[in-house]
Amino acid sequence: MPLIRDVTGEIGSAYLLSHAANPVDWWTWGEDAFEAAHRLDRPVFLSIGYAACHWCHVMAHESFEDEQVATIMNRGFISIKVDREERPDVDALYMAATQLLSGHGGWPMSVFLLPDGRPFMAGTYYPPVDRHGQVGFTRLLNAMDEAWTGQRAVVVAQADELFGALQREVAFVDHLDARDEAIDLRAVRQRLRDDLVARVDADGGFGAAPKFPRPSYVNALLDFDDVEARDAVSRTLDAMSRRGLYDHLRGGFARYSVDSEWHVPHFEKMLSDQALLARTYRRAARVCHRDDWYDVALDTLHFVENDLALASGCASSLDADAAGVEGSHVTWTPDEVGRALASRGLSHLLTSTVERWRISSPGEFEGRSIPRLAIGQPFVTPTSLVPALAALREARAQRPQPARDEKVVLEWNAMYASALLQSGDEGLVHRGLDLLTSLSASHFDGAVWWRTERRRAHATSSDVAWMVDALVDAFEATGGGEWLTRAAAPAAYLLAHYWDGPVPSSESPHVGRGLFTQCDLVTDLATRPKEIFDGATPSSHATSCRALARLALCTGDPHLLIVAQRLVELAATLIESHPGAVPDLVDAAGYALDGIEVVVSGPTNELAEHVRSMAMPRTVLVTGSGPSALLEGRRVGLAYVCRAGVCQLPVSDVAALEAQLRQALH
Repeated sequence: MPLIRDVTGEIGSAYLLSHAANPVDWWTWGEDAFEAAHRLDRPVFLSIGYAACHWCHVMAHESFEDEQVATIMNRGFISIKVDREERPDVDALYMAATQLLSGHGGWPMSVFLLPDGRPFMAGTYYPPVDRHGQVGFTRLLNAMDEAWTGQRAVVVAQADELFGALQREVAFVDHLDARDEAIDLRAVRQRLRDDLVARVDADGGFGAAPKFPRPSYVNALLDFDDVEARDAVSRTLDAMSRRGLYDHLRGGFARYSVDSEWHVPHFEKMLSDQALLARTYRRAARVCHRDDWYDVALDTLHFVENDLALASGCASSLDADAAGVEGSHVTWTPDEVGRALASRGLSHLLTSTVERWRISSPGEFEGRSIPRLAIGQPFVTPTSLVPALAALREARAQRPQPARDEKVVLEWNAMYASALLQSGDEGLVHRGLDLLTSLSASHFDGAVWWRTERRRAHATSSDVAWMVDALVDAFEATGGGEWLTRAAAPAAYLLAHYWDGPVPSSESPHVGRGLFTQCDLVTDLATRPKEIFDGATPSSHATSCRALARLALCTGDPHLLIVAQRLVELAATLIESHPGAVPDLVDAAGYALDGIEVVVSGPTNELAEHVRSMAMPRTVLVTGSGPSALLEGRRVGLAYVCRAGVCQLPVSDVAALEAQLRQALH
């Protein structure tokens, strides 16, 4: 595509639009930019970020809005700006290069490329001038320009060496020894549990600052009911939901905590975090019988409905900054609280208000306080303080608000639909069904799945797999066979456009090399990455394995189950040796290798509702009267617990069903 400022009317990315007025001649990612680099014999400067990224805004203000810096960039480089949320495949490829070169990654990502797209230098944020041991961006640009003009052979050699390492890195799964021997998943889960229990700290969480929520780690621990595992779960979920990571006035989780105590968040909010954390808090509430965690899940979902919902789908994120100041919309002083309460005649609530939300002077963030719950305070605001909460919300609404990135990402919206469908709240379940119907219309044009509603970037394998998984959730929540029918098409699309090599079958179960991140219709990357390691979100490998296995279990389709089992085979050595690197894949493998079907034919009854109310690992509910082969020949109203084609005797009461499920899970 041509320069950003020449096509602003066609761009749906808030991040790209925010750079349209820069004096830098930004190009959007595409063949035109690289053809220009070849024609003009210039290297490419690639800048990758996203709308809610605080340091992306900082570097933009310091460097990309500066006329002198822009002159250097426009004279010596073809500069490309990419929204990582719109093109996660581009981001993944060059993030791997950045980590190889610098030992760490992050955004904004700053990468220098040959005109053929191969990187030769990479880093993250650069200040405009040398500062605190960091090289200045201006000096770096001049050094890269001098190297390109005076030491071209060295630059090309560096690119050759880096690209070889990069190809191995982004296709890590291809270098593992695929194994079709049986995996002892019980031992793997125990090893993962032991590692997480050893890693959890006194403040909850599984690593040093900056501290990120890892819902998949909590989910792994929920498989165990021993004291240590439950303590790790409680410490982590309580800390994240009671301290500054959670927005106690508006709802929703911030992206991460900059400190190890979860007090000071990085204030951006992502749809993906809300979806995954709501699912985890809901499951934990069921397993541990903690109603307050269910309140956290519902409050998080209601935040999305209030602050991120659009006419069709949900927005991607809210910025960390408001009016250019990080967290200014969130923080308080006691005086500000006093004025907000006084404006509604509530001054008598000042002491109890500042005590509940720990608002003091000076506060812990640049002299201001980030609301968090005092010890002993319930998560849900007491009735006596509801008027105070309303007053603070009203006062906060009068402040400058963070920008909202309104692109509708298929992957994250499908995650969110899944959270709605698992909420147990009738209204939210219906909202989840409507969202899936909307996504099927906005992100699929009859032939191609797209990552965003703008239909500019092809869907990744994660986008499609999450859609399949959420459609299975819709079937489990309703028993409506049409949801299984709808799931079949994106599942077939996933195998047709992302699978590497021949697709496994009953005749040849051990063929194929898994799934590429990007669709085969994408032709603008130098290599096709695969994603195996789980991070802030599950890898495409794990999500695809889980989605295909669950769909296979619900439909009785042996071919899809074989594909899911092949994905486990390809990563078997990694699953067994380093389960902490692939916790979502460990979970998915449970469905692929040991999945349990609970079959209840006919209209919803107390048996089906009981299964829906439970947090059953590695289990699917097959009910209704739809197209599933598992419903054929079943007596209406009875429950059948089945595994690997073998079913226990049908039962008619909840107690007998629970006994069979306990036996099946152990």
